[in-house]
Amino acid sequence: MDSQKNENLLNLALDTPVSERERSLELNVGYDVTDRTWEVIVKYHGSLEELALRRIVVEELIAGYAILTVPESEMDVLAATEQIEYVEKPKRLFFSDLAGNAASCYAPGSRLFQSLTGKGVLVAVIDSGISYWNQDFRNADGTTRIVYLWDQVLGREFSREQINEALAAGDRRQAELLVPSIDTTGHGTAVAGIAAGGGGTGGIAYAGVARESDLLIVRLGTARDESFPRTTELMRALTYTVNKAIELRMPVAVNLSFGNTYGAHNGTSLLERFLDNISEIGRNVICVGSGNEGASGGHVGGSVTANMTRVELVVGNYETGLNVQLWKEYTDRYTVTLVSPAGESFTVDTDQPGQQIYQLGQTRILLYNGEPAPYLTSQEIYFDFLPAGDNRYVDSGVWTFLLDPVRTVTGNYTFYLPSGTARSENTRFVRTTPDVTLTIPSTASKVVTVGAYDPVYGAYADFSGRGYLYQEQVNSRTSDSFVKPDLVAPGVGVLAPDRNNGYTPVTGTSFAAPFVTGAAALLMQWGIVDGNDPYLYGEKVKAYLRRGARPIRGETDYPNARVGYGRLCVTESLPT
Repeated sequence: MDSQKNENLLNLALDTPVSERERSLELNVGYDVTDRTWEVIVKYHGSLEELALRRIVVEELIAGYAILTVPESEMDVLAATEQIEYVEKPKRLFFSDLAGNAASCYAPGSRLFQSLTGKGVLVAVIDSGISYWNQDFRNADGTTRIVYLWDQVLGREFSREQINEALAAGDRRQAELLVPSIDTTGHGTAVAGIAAGGGGTGGIAYAGVARESDLLIVRLGTARDESFPRTTELMRALTYTVNKAIELRMPVAVNLSFGNTYGAHNGTSLLERFLDNISEIGRNVICVGSGNEGASGGHVGGSVTANMTRVELVVGNYETGLNVQLWKEYTDRYTVTLVSPAGESFTVDTDQPGQQIYQLGQTRILLYNGEPAPYLTSQEIYFDFLPAGDNRYVDSGVWTFLLDPVRTVTGNYTFYLPSGTARSENTRFVRTTPDVTLTIPSTASKVVTVGAYDPVYGAYADFSGRGYLYQEQVNSRTSDSFVKPDLVAPGVGVLAPDRNNGYTPVTGTSFAAPFVTGAAALLMQWGIVDGNDPYLYGEKVKAYLRRGARPIRGETDYPNARVGYGRLCVTESLPT
Protein backbone atom coordinates (compact mmCIF):
# COMPACT_ATOMS: atom_id res chain seq x y z
CA MET A 1 0.00 0.00 0.00
CA ASP A 2 1.30 3.48 -0.88
CA SER A 3 2.55 5.61 1.99
CA GLN A 4 1.85 9.33 2.22
CA LYS A 5 5.34 9.65 3.73
CA ASN A 6 6.82 8.65 0.37
CA GLU A 7 7.05 11.03 -2.54
CA ASN A 8 4.84 10.17 -5.51
CA LEU A 9 7.71 9.02 -7.71
CA LEU A 10 8.91 6.58 -5.06
CA ASN A 11 5.42 5.16 -4.57
CA LEU A 12 5.11 4.61 -8.31
CA ALA A 13 8.53 2.93 -8.44
CA LEU A 14 7.63 0.58 -5.58
CA ASP A 15 4.35 -0.32 -7.34
CA THR A 16 6.12 -1.12 -10.61
CA PRO A 17 7.90 -4.42 -11.42
CA VAL A 18 11.70 -4.19 -11.83
CA SER A 19 11.46 -5.29 -15.46
CA GLU A 20 9.38 -2.19 -16.27
CA ARG A 21 11.36 0.15 -14.02
CA GLU A 22 14.51 -0.71 -15.94
CA ARG A 23 12.96 0.74 -19.11
CA SER A 24 12.13 4.02 -17.40
CA LEU A 25 14.36 7.10 -17.30
CA GLU A 26 13.68 7.75 -13.61
CA LEU A 27 11.88 4.94 -11.79
CA ASN A 28 14.90 2.70 -11.22
CA VAL A 29 17.31 5.47 -10.14
CA GLY A 30 18.40 4.59 -6.62
CA TYR A 31 17.71 0.85 -6.92
CA ASP A 32 20.54 -1.70 -6.78
CA VAL A 33 19.44 -4.73 -8.79
CA THR A 34 22.16 -6.98 -7.37
CA ASP A 35 21.51 -6.28 -3.69
CA ARG A 36 17.80 -5.50 -4.15
CA THR A 37 18.17 -2.36 -2.07
CA TRP A 38 16.96 1.23 -2.40
CA GLU A 39 19.06 4.30 -1.69
CA VAL A 40 16.69 6.96 -0.35
CA ILE A 41 16.78 10.42 1.22
CA VAL A 42 14.87 10.90 4.47
CA LYS A 43 13.96 13.71 6.81
CA TYR A 44 13.74 12.37 10.34
CA HIS A 45 13.72 13.20 14.03
CA GLY A 46 15.12 11.38 17.04
CA SER A 47 17.34 8.32 16.69
CA LEU A 48 17.48 5.87 13.78
CA GLU A 49 19.38 3.19 15.67
CA GLU A 50 16.49 0.71 15.54
CA LEU A 51 16.67 0.65 11.73
CA ALA A 52 20.04 -1.09 11.85
CA LEU A 53 18.28 -4.15 13.30
CA ARG A 54 16.41 -4.44 10.00
CA ARG A 55 19.58 -4.37 7.86
CA ILE A 56 19.04 -0.71 6.94
CA VAL A 57 22.28 1.26 6.55
CA VAL A 58 22.04 4.78 7.97
CA GLU A 59 24.26 7.64 6.79
CA GLU A 60 23.43 10.76 8.79
CA LEU A 61 24.02 14.14 7.16
CA ILE A 62 23.02 17.39 8.89
CA ALA A 63 19.86 19.04 10.28
CA GLY A 64 17.77 15.87 10.42
CA TYR A 65 18.58 14.56 6.94
CA ALA A 66 20.00 11.13 6.18
CA ILE A 67 20.67 8.77 3.28
CA LEU A 68 19.52 5.21 3.88
CA THR A 69 20.24 1.99 2.03
CA VAL A 70 17.12 -0.13 2.51
CA PRO A 71 16.32 -3.71 1.44
CA GLU A 72 13.30 -3.50 -0.86
CA SER A 73 11.41 -5.82 1.49
CA GLU A 74 11.81 -3.24 4.28
CA MET A 75 10.49 -0.17 2.43
CA ASP A 76 7.03 -0.50 4.00
CA VAL A 77 8.63 -0.79 7.45
CA LEU A 78 10.69 2.33 6.78
CA ALA A 79 7.63 4.41 5.93
CA ALA A 80 5.87 3.14 9.06
CA THR A 81 8.77 4.12 11.35
CA GLU A 82 7.68 6.99 13.60
CA GLN A 83 10.97 8.89 13.36
CA ILE A 84 10.80 9.03 9.56
CA GLU A 85 9.00 12.17 8.42
CA TYR A 86 9.39 11.94 4.63
CA VAL A 87 11.15 9.75 2.05
CA GLU A 88 12.38 10.60 -1.46
CA LYS A 89 14.24 8.58 -4.06
CA PRO A 90 17.38 10.00 -5.71
CA LYS A 91 17.17 11.93 -8.98
CA ARG A 92 19.72 12.17 -11.75
CA LEU A 93 21.69 15.41 -12.06
CA PHE A 94 22.70 16.89 -15.41
CA PHE A 95 25.58 19.28 -16.02
CA SER A 96 24.41 22.68 -17.28
CA ASP A 97 26.47 22.77 -20.50
CA LEU A 98 25.81 24.20 -23.79
CA ALA A 99 35.38 36.53 -21.98
CA GLY A 100 34.27 37.00 -18.52
CA ASN A 101 36.26 38.90 -15.81
CA ALA A 102 36.23 42.29 -17.52
CA ALA A 103 32.49 41.97 -18.13
CA SER A 104 32.04 41.33 -14.41
CA CYS A 105 33.81 44.58 -13.39
CA TYR A 106 36.96 42.69 -12.39
CA ALA A 107 39.43 43.39 -15.16
CA PRO A 108 43.14 42.44 -14.87
CA GLY A 109 45.15 45.50 -14.00
CA SER A 110 42.37 47.15 -12.01
CA ARG A 111 42.96 48.14 -8.39
CA LEU A 112 40.32 45.65 -7.25
CA PHE A 113 42.00 42.84 -9.21
CA GLN A 114 45.28 43.56 -7.46
CA SER A 115 43.87 43.84 -3.93
CA LEU A 116 41.37 40.96 -3.82
CA THR A 117 42.46 37.50 -4.96
CA GLY A 118 40.44 35.11 -2.78
CA LYS A 119 43.38 34.45 -0.46
CA GLY A 120 42.28 32.89 2.82
CA VAL A 121 38.94 31.68 1.41
CA LEU A 122 38.05 28.17 0.23
CA VAL A 123 36.46 27.76 -3.18
CA ALA A 124 34.68 24.40 -3.29
CA VAL A 125 33.84 22.89 -6.66
CA ILE A 126 31.46 19.93 -6.55
CA ASP A 127 31.55 18.58 -10.08
CA SER A 128 33.27 16.02 -12.33
CA GLY A 129 36.64 16.42 -10.60
CA ILE A 130 39.69 18.41 -11.62
CA SER A 131 42.88 18.02 -13.65
CA TYR A 132 45.01 18.67 -10.58
CA TRP A 133 48.29 18.79 -12.55
CA ASN A 134 47.01 21.78 -14.56
CA GLN A 135 49.15 24.88 -13.94
CA ASP A 136 46.00 26.92 -13.20
CA PHE A 137 45.66 25.14 -9.85
CA ARG A 138 49.25 25.46 -8.64
CA ASN A 139 51.17 28.00 -6.66
CA ALA A 140 54.20 29.81 -8.10
CA ASP A 141 56.51 27.14 -6.66
CA GLY A 142 54.60 24.37 -8.44
CA THR A 143 52.77 23.03 -5.39
CA THR A 144 49.03 22.50 -5.43
CA ARG A 145 46.37 24.95 -4.25
CA ILE A 146 44.02 22.03 -3.60
CA VAL A 147 43.61 21.42 0.14
CA TYR A 148 41.58 18.23 -0.25
CA LEU A 149 40.22 16.25 -3.21
CA TRP A 150 37.47 13.75 -2.40
CA ASP A 151 36.83 11.36 -5.28
CA GLN A 152 33.46 9.69 -4.73
CA VAL A 153 34.01 7.37 -7.70
CA LEU A 154 37.20 5.98 -6.15
CA GLY A 155 35.90 6.32 -2.60
CA ARG A 156 39.13 8.07 -1.60
CA GLU A 157 40.21 11.42 -0.19
CA PHE A 158 43.52 12.93 -1.23
CA SER A 159 45.27 15.58 0.88
CA ARG A 160 47.42 18.50 -0.24
CA GLU A 161 50.50 16.51 0.75
CA GLN A 162 49.50 13.51 -1.38
CA ILE A 163 48.76 15.70 -4.40
CA ASN A 164 52.11 17.48 -4.01
CA GLU A 165 53.86 14.12 -3.89
CA ALA A 166 52.14 13.17 -7.14
CA LEU A 167 53.09 16.46 -8.78
CA ALA A 168 56.69 16.01 -7.69
CA ALA A 169 56.84 12.82 -9.76
CA GLY A 170 57.10 15.14 -12.75
CA ASP A 171 55.47 12.80 -15.23
CA ARG A 172 51.68 12.90 -15.52
CA ARG A 173 51.40 9.14 -15.80
CA GLN A 174 53.44 8.67 -12.65
CA ALA A 175 51.33 11.29 -10.88
CA GLU A 176 48.14 9.40 -11.75
CA LEU A 177 49.54 6.26 -10.15
CA LEU A 178 49.82 8.13 -6.84
CA VAL A 179 46.61 10.20 -7.13
CA PRO A 180 44.44 8.42 -9.73
CA SER A 181 41.60 10.95 -9.67
CA ILE A 182 40.82 12.00 -13.26
CA ASP A 183 38.33 14.52 -14.60
CA THR A 184 37.13 12.46 -17.56
CA THR A 185 34.84 15.15 -19.00
CA GLY A 186 36.80 18.33 -18.24
CA HIS A 187 33.64 19.98 -16.93
CA GLY A 188 34.87 20.37 -13.34
CA THR A 189 38.27 21.61 -14.52
CA ALA A 190 36.65 24.37 -16.57
CA VAL A 191 34.34 25.37 -13.71
CA ALA A 192 37.20 25.47 -11.19
CA GLY A 193 39.32 27.51 -13.61
CA ILE A 194 36.64 30.18 -14.06
CA ALA A 195 36.01 30.43 -10.32
CA ALA A 196 39.60 30.25 -9.10
CA GLY A 197 42.17 29.45 -11.81
CA GLY A 198 45.52 31.16 -11.48
CA GLY A 199 46.07 31.75 -15.20
CA GLY A 200 48.57 28.93 -15.65
CA THR A 201 50.20 28.79 -19.06
CA GLY A 202 47.94 31.57 -20.33
CA GLY A 203 49.18 34.13 -17.81
CA ILE A 204 47.22 36.55 -15.65
CA ALA A 205 44.83 37.45 -18.48
CA TYR A 206 43.44 33.90 -18.25
CA ALA A 207 43.09 33.88 -14.46
CA GLY A 208 39.83 33.05 -12.77
CA VAL A 209 38.06 35.32 -10.31
CA ALA A 210 39.49 34.14 -6.96
CA ARG A 211 42.92 33.23 -8.33
CA GLU A 212 44.70 32.76 -4.97
CA SER A 213 41.99 30.95 -3.05
CA ASP A 214 42.51 27.45 -1.69
CA LEU A 215 40.52 24.77 -3.47
CA LEU A 216 38.31 22.03 -2.08
CA ILE A 217 37.29 19.59 -4.80
CA VAL A 218 34.66 16.85 -4.82
CA ARG A 219 34.41 14.53 -7.79
CA LEU A 220 30.81 13.37 -7.81
CA GLY A 221 30.23 9.65 -8.19
CA THR A 222 29.13 8.69 -11.71
CA ALA A 223 30.11 5.04 -12.00
CA ARG A 224 26.69 3.52 -12.82
CA ASP A 225 24.55 2.67 -15.78
CA GLU A 226 22.77 6.00 -16.10
CA SER A 227 26.20 7.72 -16.01
CA PHE A 228 25.03 10.86 -14.18
CA PRO A 229 25.53 11.73 -10.51
CA ARG A 230 22.61 11.48 -8.12
CA THR A 231 21.14 13.95 -5.69
CA THR A 232 22.25 11.68 -2.82
CA GLU A 233 25.87 12.12 -3.89
CA LEU A 234 25.40 15.87 -4.00
CA MET A 235 24.06 15.86 -0.44
CA ARG A 236 27.06 13.83 0.73
CA ALA A 237 29.38 16.26 -1.05
CA LEU A 238 27.78 19.32 0.53
CA THR A 239 27.95 17.79 4.01
CA TYR A 240 31.64 16.97 3.45
CA THR A 241 32.38 20.47 2.13
CA VAL A 242 30.75 22.37 4.97
CA ASN A 243 32.32 20.12 7.62
CA LYS A 244 35.78 20.54 6.04
CA ALA A 245 35.43 24.32 5.97
CA ILE A 246 34.50 24.31 9.66
CA GLU A 247 37.44 21.99 10.44
CA LEU A 248 39.82 24.29 8.53
CA ARG A 249 38.19 27.37 10.11
CA MET A 250 37.82 29.00 6.71
CA PRO A 251 34.89 30.62 4.89
CA VAL A 252 33.84 28.72 1.78
CA ALA A 253 32.20 29.62 -1.53
CA VAL A 254 30.58 26.52 -3.05
CA ASN A 255 29.87 26.03 -6.76
CA LEU A 256 27.13 23.73 -8.13
CA SER A 257 26.79 23.63 -11.92
CA PHE A 258 24.10 21.01 -12.49
CA GLY A 259 20.45 20.29 -11.81
CA ASN A 260 17.36 18.36 -12.86
CA THR A 261 13.79 19.13 -13.87
CA TYR A 262 11.87 16.76 -11.59
CA GLY A 263 9.79 18.50 -8.93
CA ALA A 264 7.36 21.29 -8.21
CA HIS A 265 10.14 23.90 -8.57
CA ASN A 266 8.99 25.74 -5.46
CA GLY A 267 11.58 24.79 -2.85
CA THR A 268 9.61 21.96 -1.25
CA SER A 269 11.68 18.87 -2.15
CA LEU A 270 14.05 17.41 0.44
CA LEU A 271 17.04 18.41 -1.69
CA GLU A 272 15.94 22.05 -1.86
CA ARG A 273 15.15 22.12 1.86
CA PHE A 274 18.50 20.47 2.60
CA LEU A 275 20.35 23.22 0.71
CA ASP A 276 18.49 25.88 2.67
CA ASN A 277 19.44 24.15 5.92
CA ILE A 278 23.09 23.59 5.08
CA SER A 279 23.38 27.22 3.93
CA GLU A 280 23.00 28.18 7.60
CA ILE A 281 25.89 26.03 8.86
CA GLY A 282 29.32 27.62 9.13
CA ARG A 283 30.35 30.55 6.94
CA ASN A 284 29.38 29.64 3.41
CA VAL A 285 27.79 30.86 0.20
CA ILE A 286 26.36 28.32 -2.26
CA CYS A 287 26.08 29.40 -5.90
CA VAL A 288 24.02 27.34 -8.35
CA GLY A 289 23.57 27.64 -12.11
CA SER A 290 19.96 28.14 -13.20
CA GLY A 291 20.18 25.44 -15.88
CA ASN A 292 19.86 25.51 -19.65
CA GLU A 293 16.17 24.68 -20.03
CA GLY A 294 14.95 28.16 -21.03
CA ALA A 295 14.78 27.37 -24.74
CA SER A 296 14.65 23.56 -24.64
CA GLY A 297 10.87 23.27 -25.08
CA GLY A 298 10.54 21.19 -21.93
CA HIS A 299 8.05 23.30 -20.02
CA VAL A 300 4.58 24.74 -20.54
CA GLY A 301 2.34 26.41 -18.02
CA GLY A 302 -0.80 28.43 -17.78
CA SER A 303 -4.25 28.49 -16.24
CA VAL A 304 -7.24 26.25 -16.86
CA THR A 305 -10.27 28.49 -17.43
CA ALA A 306 -13.93 27.61 -17.98
CA ASN A 307 -13.02 25.99 -21.30
CA MET A 308 -10.99 22.88 -21.98
CA THR A 309 -7.23 23.53 -22.17
CA ARG A 310 -5.19 21.75 -24.85
CA VAL A 311 -1.45 21.03 -24.43
CA GLU A 312 0.39 19.33 -27.29
CA LEU A 313 3.63 17.37 -26.97
CA VAL A 314 5.72 16.30 -29.96
CA VAL A 315 7.60 13.05 -29.30
CA GLY A 316 10.53 12.58 -31.67
CA ASN A 317 11.63 9.36 -33.34
CA TYR A 318 13.64 6.77 -31.42
CA GLU A 319 12.64 7.94 -27.93
CA THR A 320 13.33 4.92 -25.71
CA GLY A 321 11.44 6.37 -22.76
CA LEU A 322 9.93 9.62 -21.58
CA ASN A 323 8.20 11.05 -18.54
CA VAL A 324 5.87 14.02 -18.14
CA GLN A 325 5.06 15.80 -14.89
CA LEU A 326 1.83 17.75 -14.51
CA TRP A 327 1.69 19.91 -11.38
CA LYS A 328 -1.54 21.62 -10.32
CA GLU A 329 -3.17 23.21 -7.31
CA TYR A 330 -4.86 20.56 -5.17
CA THR A 331 -7.84 22.89 -4.74
CA ASP A 332 -8.51 22.73 -8.48
CA ARG A 333 -10.48 19.82 -9.90
CA TYR A 334 -10.37 18.75 -13.53
CA THR A 335 -10.07 15.63 -15.62
CA VAL A 336 -7.00 14.94 -17.75
CA THR A 337 -7.38 13.15 -21.07
CA LEU A 338 -4.30 11.88 -22.92
CA VAL A 339 -4.70 11.37 -26.68
CA SER A 340 -2.11 9.40 -28.66
CA PRO A 341 -0.85 10.33 -32.16
CA ALA A 342 -3.21 7.66 -33.52
CA GLY A 343 -6.24 9.14 -31.74
CA GLU A 344 -6.57 6.59 -28.91
CA SER A 345 -7.18 8.08 -25.47
CA PHE A 346 -7.90 7.59 -21.79
CA THR A 347 -9.23 9.99 -19.15
CA VAL A 348 -8.00 10.42 -15.58
CA ASP A 349 -10.02 11.80 -12.68
CA THR A 350 -7.50 13.75 -10.60
CA ASP A 351 -9.53 12.97 -7.46
CA GLN A 352 -8.62 9.26 -7.71
CA PRO A 353 -5.12 8.86 -6.22
CA GLY A 354 -2.62 6.09 -6.89
CA GLN A 355 -1.17 4.12 -9.78
CA GLN A 356 -2.99 3.49 -13.05
CA ILE A 357 -1.68 1.67 -16.14
CA TYR A 358 -2.78 2.22 -19.74
CA GLN A 359 -1.61 1.31 -23.23
CA LEU A 360 -2.09 3.52 -26.26
CA GLY A 361 -0.73 2.11 -29.49
CA GLN A 362 2.72 0.65 -28.83
CA THR A 363 3.28 2.79 -25.73
CA ARG A 364 2.64 1.66 -22.16
CA ILE A 365 1.86 4.50 -19.75
CA LEU A 366 2.43 4.22 -16.02
CA LEU A 367 0.46 6.97 -14.35
CA TYR A 368 0.62 8.10 -10.74
CA ASN A 369 -2.06 10.43 -9.42
CA GLY A 370 -0.52 12.11 -6.39
CA GLU A 371 -1.83 13.75 -3.25
CA PRO A 372 -0.50 16.61 -1.10
CA ALA A 373 2.46 15.65 1.10
CA PRO A 374 3.70 16.89 4.49
CA TYR A 375 5.91 19.44 2.70
CA LEU A 376 3.82 19.98 -0.43
CA THR A 377 0.42 21.54 -1.14
CA SER A 378 0.51 20.90 -4.89
CA GLN A 379 -0.75 17.80 -6.68
CA GLU A 380 1.34 15.90 -9.21
CA ILE A 381 0.08 13.70 -12.02
CA TYR A 382 3.07 11.76 -13.34
CA PHE A 383 3.12 9.99 -16.72
CA ASP A 384 5.89 7.51 -17.58
CA PHE A 385 5.91 6.57 -21.27
CA LEU A 386 7.52 3.17 -21.96
CA PRO A 387 7.76 1.05 -25.13
CA ALA A 388 5.21 -1.77 -24.88
CA GLY A 389 6.14 -5.42 -25.26
CA ASP A 390 9.15 -6.02 -27.50
CA ASN A 391 9.09 -2.52 -28.96
CA ARG A 392 12.17 -0.36 -28.48
CA TYR A 393 10.65 3.10 -28.82
CA VAL A 394 7.72 5.19 -27.64
CA ASP A 395 5.20 6.09 -30.38
CA SER A 396 6.38 9.25 -32.11
CA GLY A 397 4.11 12.09 -33.19
CA VAL A 398 1.87 14.60 -31.43
CA TRP A 399 0.44 13.56 -28.05
CA THR A 400 -2.30 15.79 -26.63
CA PHE A 401 -3.25 16.51 -23.02
CA LEU A 402 -6.79 17.85 -22.54
CA LEU A 403 -7.50 19.55 -19.20
CA ASP A 404 -11.27 19.75 -18.64
CA PRO A 405 -12.28 21.86 -15.60
CA VAL A 406 -14.72 20.57 -12.99
CA ARG A 407 -14.11 23.28 -10.40
CA THR A 408 -11.13 25.61 -10.49
CA VAL A 409 -9.94 28.26 -8.07
CA THR A 410 -6.61 29.36 -9.53
CA GLY A 411 -6.49 26.91 -12.43
CA ASN A 412 -2.68 27.11 -12.46
CA TYR A 413 -0.80 24.21 -14.02
CA THR A 414 2.74 23.42 -15.18
CA PHE A 415 4.09 20.57 -17.33
CA TYR A 416 7.75 19.44 -17.25
CA LEU A 417 9.74 17.07 -19.45
CA PRO A 418 13.11 15.53 -18.48
CA SER A 419 16.24 17.63 -18.97
CA GLY A 420 17.00 18.52 -22.58
CA THR A 421 20.15 16.37 -22.40
CA ALA A 422 18.06 13.28 -21.55
CA ARG A 423 15.69 13.42 -24.52
CA SER A 424 15.74 13.98 -28.26
CA GLU A 425 15.95 17.61 -29.33
CA ASN A 426 12.79 16.94 -31.39
CA THR A 427 10.81 16.00 -28.29
CA ARG A 428 9.22 19.18 -26.94
CA PHE A 429 5.95 20.94 -26.24
CA VAL A 430 4.39 22.68 -29.24
CA ARG A 431 3.63 25.92 -27.40
CA THR A 432 6.29 26.35 -24.76
CA THR A 433 6.56 28.60 -21.73
CA PRO A 434 10.17 29.69 -21.10
CA ASP A 435 9.37 30.99 -17.60
CA VAL A 436 9.54 28.61 -14.63
CA THR A 437 12.47 26.74 -16.21
CA LEU A 438 15.00 26.92 -13.39
CA THR A 439 16.49 23.51 -12.68
CA ILE A 440 16.51 22.05 -9.18
CA PRO A 441 18.37 22.79 -6.84
CA SER A 442 18.78 26.37 -8.13
CA THR A 443 15.21 26.81 -6.85
CA ALA A 444 16.34 26.58 -3.21
CA SER A 445 15.61 29.86 -1.48
CA LYS A 446 18.96 30.55 0.22
CA VAL A 447 21.38 29.70 -2.58
CA VAL A 448 22.60 32.32 -5.05
CA THR A 449 20.94 31.37 -8.34
CA VAL A 450 22.93 32.38 -11.41
CA GLY A 451 21.66 32.75 -14.97
CA ALA A 452 23.72 33.42 -18.09
CA TYR A 453 24.16 36.30 -20.51
CA ASP A 454 26.29 36.85 -23.60
CA PRO A 455 29.08 39.32 -22.72
CA VAL A 456 29.78 40.12 -26.39
CA TYR A 457 26.27 41.43 -27.05
CA GLY A 458 25.48 42.31 -23.44
CA ALA A 459 22.19 40.43 -23.76
CA TYR A 460 20.36 37.66 -21.93
CA ALA A 461 21.16 34.13 -23.17
CA ASP A 462 17.84 32.54 -24.14
CA PHE A 463 18.90 29.04 -23.01
CA SER A 464 19.32 30.25 -19.44
CA GLY A 465 16.72 28.99 -16.96
CA ARG A 466 14.14 31.59 -15.99
CA GLY A 467 12.56 32.23 -12.64
CA TYR A 468 9.29 30.96 -11.28
CA LEU A 469 7.87 34.38 -10.47
CA TYR A 470 6.28 36.69 -12.97
CA GLN A 471 7.01 40.38 -12.67
CA GLU A 472 3.63 41.36 -11.29
CA GLN A 473 3.95 38.68 -8.62
CA VAL A 474 7.41 39.90 -7.62
CA ASN A 475 6.18 43.42 -7.13
CA SER A 476 3.28 42.26 -4.96
CA ARG A 477 5.49 40.24 -2.61
CA THR A 478 6.41 41.56 0.80
CA SER A 479 9.74 39.72 0.62
CA ASP A 480 12.26 39.50 -2.22
CA SER A 481 13.56 36.12 -1.02
CA PHE A 482 11.52 34.39 -3.74
CA VAL A 483 13.18 36.20 -6.66
CA LYS A 484 15.09 33.78 -8.93
CA PRO A 485 17.56 33.98 -10.55
CA ASP A 486 19.38 36.40 -8.31
CA LEU A 487 21.60 37.71 -11.11
CA VAL A 488 23.34 36.69 -14.34
CA ALA A 489 27.01 36.29 -15.29
CA PRO A 490 28.91 35.60 -18.54
CA GLY A 491 27.88 32.20 -19.90
CA VAL A 492 28.50 32.27 -23.66
CA GLY A 493 31.91 31.63 -25.24
CA VAL A 494 33.80 31.81 -21.94
CA LEU A 495 37.46 30.74 -22.15
CA ALA A 496 38.20 28.11 -19.51
CA PRO A 497 41.03 25.66 -18.75
CA ASP A 498 40.81 22.24 -20.35
CA ARG A 499 42.29 18.92 -19.23
CA ASN A 500 45.52 19.43 -21.16
CA ASN A 501 46.77 22.77 -19.82
CA GLY A 502 45.11 24.64 -22.65
CA TYR A 503 41.99 26.81 -22.88
CA THR A 504 38.73 26.31 -24.72
CA PRO A 505 35.50 28.32 -25.08
CA VAL A 506 32.54 26.96 -23.09
CA THR A 507 28.87 27.91 -22.93
CA GLY A 508 26.08 27.32 -20.40
CA THR A 509 24.98 28.37 -16.94
CA SER A 510 27.50 25.79 -15.69
CA PHE A 511 30.11 28.39 -16.55
CA ALA A 512 28.21 31.47 -15.43
CA ALA A 513 27.82 30.19 -11.85
CA PRO A 514 31.59 30.04 -11.09
CA PHE A 515 31.99 33.75 -11.86
CA VAL A 516 29.61 34.43 -8.99
CA THR A 517 31.24 31.78 -6.79
CA GLY A 518 34.58 33.51 -7.28
CA ALA A 519 32.99 36.91 -6.61
CA ALA A 520 31.51 35.56 -3.36
CA ALA A 521 34.99 34.43 -2.33
CA LEU A 522 36.34 37.95 -2.96
CA LEU A 523 33.62 39.51 -0.83
CA MET A 524 34.32 37.05 1.99
CA GLN A 525 38.03 37.81 1.75
CA TRP A 526 37.32 41.53 2.08
CA GLY A 527 34.91 41.01 4.96
CA ILE A 528 36.11 38.01 6.96
CA VAL A 529 39.80 37.52 6.10
CA ASP A 530 40.72 41.23 5.87
CA GLY A 531 38.64 42.06 8.94
CA ASN A 532 36.21 44.55 7.42
CA ASP A 533 33.04 42.55 8.17
CA PRO A 534 33.22 39.21 10.01
CA TYR A 535 29.58 38.47 9.12
CA LEU A 536 29.93 38.77 5.36
CA TYR A 537 28.66 35.32 4.31
CA GLY A 538 25.38 33.61 3.48
CA GLU A 539 22.41 35.85 2.71
CA LYS A 540 24.50 38.96 3.31
CA VAL A 541 26.77 38.13 0.36
CA LYS A 542 23.69 37.52 -1.78
CA ALA A 543 22.30 40.92 -0.79
CA TYR A 544 25.54 42.69 -1.79
CA LEU A 545 25.75 40.81 -5.10
CA ARG A 546 22.17 41.81 -5.89
CA ARG A 547 22.78 45.41 -4.92
CA GLY A 548 25.87 45.65 -7.11
CA ALA A 549 24.28 44.06 -10.18
CA ARG A 550 24.23 46.28 -13.25
CA PRO A 551 21.50 46.67 -15.88
CA ILE A 552 21.62 44.47 -18.96
CA ARG A 553 20.63 45.29 -22.52
CA GLY A 554 16.97 44.68 -23.32
CA GLU A 555 15.81 44.57 -19.70
CA THR A 556 13.99 47.53 -18.16
CA ASP A 557 12.32 46.31 -14.96
CA TYR A 558 14.23 44.70 -12.09
CA PRO A 559 14.13 42.16 -10.62
CA ASN A 560 12.65 39.95 -13.33
CA ALA A 561 12.37 36.28 -14.15
CA ARG A 562 15.13 36.37 -16.79
CA VAL A 563 18.06 38.17 -15.16
CA GLY A 564 17.00 38.78 -11.55
CA TYR A 565 18.64 41.99 -10.39
CA GLY A 566 20.97 42.28 -13.40
CA ARG A 567 24.50 41.25 -14.35
CA LEU A 568 27.36 40.56 -11.97
CA CYS A 569 29.56 43.54 -11.12
CA VAL A 570 32.16 42.77 -8.44
CA THR A 571 33.26 46.37 -7.96
CA GLU A 572 29.77 47.66 -7.26
CA SER A 573 29.01 44.72 -4.95
CA LEU A 574 31.73 45.57 -2.45
CA PRO A 575 30.43 47.50 0.58
CA THR A 576 31.48 51.15 0.68
